Amino acid sequence: MHANKQPTDEEIQRINRLQRDFFSELIHVFDPPLPEGVPERLKKIVASARIAKGDVVLDVGTGTGILVPLIKKYEPDTIFACDLSDVMLAHLQKQYPYAKTIAADIRDLALPDGSIDVVFMNACYPNIVDKGSSFANTSRIMKPGGRMVISHPLGKSFVGLLKQKSPFPLDDFPEESEAEGLLEPYGFDITDFVDEEKLYILVATKRHGG
Repeated sequence: MHANKQPTDEEIQRINRLQRDFFSELIHVFDPPLPEGVPERLKKIVASARIAKGDVVLDVGTGTGILVPLIKKYEPDTIFACDLSDVMLAHLQKQYPYAKTIAADIRDLALPDGSIDVVFMNACYPNIVDKGSSFANTSRIMKPGGRMVISHPLGKSFVGLLKQKSPFPLDDFPEESEAEGLLEPYGFDITDFVDEEKLYILVATKRHGG
């Protein structure tokens, strides 16, 4: 489902249900040990956000909270962990009780305007059905100068493997020029871009007055 093609609410709800059920059944896959090299690449992903002490951080598509302990090391004020799956969030809450869990689609997240410093979308960009509304809402809740990190610790080619097994549609991670066009209408400028064989990081900063 591409950003320039607006899905119906019925279609969004249908795909979200598929995703919720699919990932709830795969919860054991996300537990350690992680594949070789992934822990190091996850650290790079979190470091790219330049989290400052006291920041408010939102982890979208958090799953079982793979990024949460890495974020915690930067001493943020608050970590919000958002996912479609209540099963995933319950698992996360047991391991990381300091995170505030929210069961929601990012497009519907009802956090206050300008309340978030950093947003992570790690390994979940391909799954976001309504990208237009999701980026609009993300921009709304972010502070000017805030950083949004879209990433995958196995690189964008990994999506090709997922497409063979996924019961719902998946988008590819965007090239840098494509991402610029996608995010500019929502007040974001790309400030860092890494596209390696096994690492994808796109950092977009919310413009002041954007």
